[in-house]
Amino acid sequence: MPQVVPYEFDNHVETALFLGDAPVFALSDGTIRFPAGGERVVEAHKGGLVTARFDAFSNRLLTGGEDGRVTAVLPDATSSELGSAGRKWITAVAGGPGGAVGFAAGRSAFVREAKGAVREFAHPRTVEDVAFAPKGLRLATARYDGANLFFVATDAKPQELDWKGAHTDVFFSPDGRFLVTVMQENALHGWRLEDGKHMRMTGYPAKVKSWSWSAKGKFLATSGAPAAILWPFSAKDGPMNKAPLELGTRGDTMVVSVACHPTDDIVAIGYADGMVLAVRFADSKEALLRRGGSSAVRTMGWDKAGRFLAFGTESGEAGVVDIAA
Repeated sequence: MPQVVPYEFDNHVETALFLGDAPVFALSDGTIRFPAGGERVVEAHKGGLVTARFDAFSNRLLTGGEDGRVTAVLPDATSSELGSAGRKWITAVAGGPGGAVGFAAGRSAFVREAKGAVREFAHPRTVEDVAFAPKGLRLATARYDGANLFFVATDAKPQELDWKGAHTDVFFSPDGRFLVTVMQENALHGWRLEDGKHMRMTGYPAKVKSWSWSAKGKFLATSGAPAAILWPFSAKDGPMNKAPLELGTRGDTMVVSVACHPTDDIVAIGYADGMVLAVRFADSKEALLRRGGSSAVRTMGWDKAGRFLAFGTESGEAGVVDIAA
């Protein structure tokens, strides 16, 4: 079994990731912890942390809090404020090309460009999530009954992608051909952007709370079942009329977190009982990374080289797995 360096925090871990070579843990109390080599603590928010996401475009952690602030945390454990929504909670953040940052508060989405200019995109109802396309300054928002696509640099009306129901998360495929939303019901929905064709991904016994694209975007791994569900996206039609892979099946507990390896066709799978497995796509071979713990795995993140996996749980247990040890 691989070596695990354990950590213990007083609050649940919202996001576990690597900034450079350093494992970083964003906690629900608004602090960002750099525990390796003598703990450094960044006070990102006064009050609770609402959301925290890695910005792959700029190698930084973006966070949103109950204090209405958007912050960026850098690999050297420094932070800066990038935006504010007054007294409204920041409910979603996303990094974009060229240093852009998107965030949501109430019924508005905002984009802050690298030079500091901020644009607001008002919606009739609450904006649940935001995401940038891989190329070009195009912003997607999740809303009730669908998603919107904005070309940030213009005043053109958004492209509206409609599908009945509450859409709580939104993200693009790595090649930019597909837009996918997580729904309040136990399902995903998607659109092929070249023609707006719908894709339904259903059959989950629970709500999808974690998702991850595999290396080169061939598969979309998701939680929400007793196995990790991986939808194929390499063909022109994406997952339409195709069965997903089911990896790491366990009959007694649910998959609650997934993180695909950055270079190989392997997925780390976190379970409700705290266990973590690594499973290879080709032959479903499993490797035990963590036996279990006191609570569910909430978040996982690989380092860039794919040797180390950081994880965090709902009770504050956390750690880094060295899969080469």
